[in-house]
Amino acid sequence: MTPPIGVMVCGHGSRSQAAVDEFAVVAETLRARFPDWPVAHGYLEFANPVIRVGLDTLREQGVERILAVPGMLFAASHAKNDIPSVLNTYQREHGLRVDYGRDLGIDPKMVRAAAERVQAALDRADATDGPVPNHETCLVVIGRGASDPDANANVAKIARLLWEGMGFGWCAVGYSGVTFPLVEPCLEHVARLRYRRVVVFPYFLFTGILIDRIYGFTDRVAAAHPETRFVKADYLNDHPLVIDTFEERVREILEGQNLMNCSMCKYRTQVLGFEQEVGAPQASHHHHVEGQGAAAPGSNVADCPKCDDFCTGACRVTHDHDHHHHHHGEGHDHHHHPPYPHAEHPLGPRSVLRR
Repeated sequence: MTPPIGVMVCGHGSRSQAAVDEFAVVAETLRARFPDWPVAHGYLEFANPVIRVGLDTLREQGVERILAVPGMLFAASHAKNDIPSVLNTYQREHGLRVDYGRDLGIDPKMVRAAAERVQAALDRADATDGPVPNHETCLVVIGRGASDPDANANVAKIARLLWEGMGFGWCAVGYSGVTFPLVEPCLEHVARLRYRRVVVFPYFLFTGILIDRIYGFTDRVAAAHPETRFVKADYLNDHPLVIDTFEERVREILEGQNLMNCSMCKYRTQVLGFEQEVGAPQASHHHHVEGQGAAAPGSNVADCPKCDDFCTGACRVTHDHDHHHHHHGEGHDHHHHPPYPHAEHPLGPRSVLRR
């Protein structure tokens, strides 16, 4: 007899109450997709409930097997390291089976959702300022930015699929932190290309401080370059195709198809520039902010200095069964991680501190 199953959606958490609320809406929407299974959600840091509380909720409902998925676009340190550490520890302490799925990743449904957000922004701009052909428009896709080059490369792949699929004249990719180019230097470079219109698309799931910064930098560069129309597209949020992808990530765990891309994982492969991180010790580094709660609505709280743009994360990845899940150890010390190798890049993270 199949043991009772529950679904756990694992988020990062945010000091922005609006971001926390949006994540909760996605979890609530998934409940309708799994009417026979209880669904819970939790966060690594800055918000409640934390992941282990969400797991408690499922366990208290008699669940014996949990299908957990990262509520994240791509697999970087949080999805590869921090969430598995929490899940492995909980599984060990309570004797439950916890199976871990993969990130949303590069998926045709995600690309279509992104294209619809971009097209909606263009349609609004056309209605206000008159139409501009896509071949006279430059697309700028802004990703979160990570110390994992594979995750950063995925943002660039999404951008290329949108660029070629929608026929834009040019495309650029920027990041909100950690890597380069950052948002403002990226937009400044794009402005020099003299396209009639620039559409800025944050490839993010939810709102928050970083979205506000992206739009703020867009306004700043637009003010300095009035000859170019800058258009701000909405982030993904609860687009139906995003929900479809979340549902697929849960169901594919049962089908044995939840294969995370390990071929370019910097923790098991010597990725160019990150060779020193192969086999690094694994530990979740979010315990100092776990469960602190989100900021009050409308508050303007700066990012935690311990988890800001220069925090990299590290793990040791092993693969001990046929489906190549990431099974990590359960260490809990806040280790010192290798520095991001391009931290001094003139368009990268240190440039923020020089302003």
